[in-house]
Amino acid sequence: MKHLVGIALLSTILMGPALAAKTPIPMSSLVTTKPYAQQEQNKETVLKFYELGLNQKNADEAAKLLGSRYVQHNPNAADGVEGFKQFIAYLKKNEPDSHSEIKRVFADGDYVILHVKATGRTTPVAIIDVFKLEEGKIVEHWDVIQPIPEKSANTNGMF
Repeated sequence: MKHLVGIALLSTILMGPALAAKTPIPMSSLVTTKPYAQQEQNKETVLKFYELGLNQKNADEAAKLLGSRYVQHNPNAADGVEGFKQFIAYLKKNEPDSHSEIKRVFADGDYVILHVKATGRTTPVAIIDVFKLEEGKIVEHWDVIQPIPEKSANTNGMF
């Protein structure tokens, strides 16, 4: 048995570089495009935007974190600062008790991804938000929204 383990280990050591050479992993997939400090700043910007806009419903203050262009990929929301302000006005009127709890935050280069639990709405929802930033400002947004069911087919939870 010791011989088999030794042979396997030796094979891995000797063959590893040859196998790696046949299936190279591009360095661009291993290295982020933005320095760590910039990614952390991007996360802080998005978290501040979410707190001001979605939780405090202060569209004017949150809008200061938007770029000169704001492209919205949610088909129910209009582009631009005015589109964002209309969405916040809708929340104030129709979902005044809504609150978003950020469960997870990820950053990759110019992108920040949030995993969110939104409650106080007609139907509680789980949200994945993706924001693109340029020069420290939010310029694009995508989201996927899923109702949180009363019962689940598993015990894993959504968060």
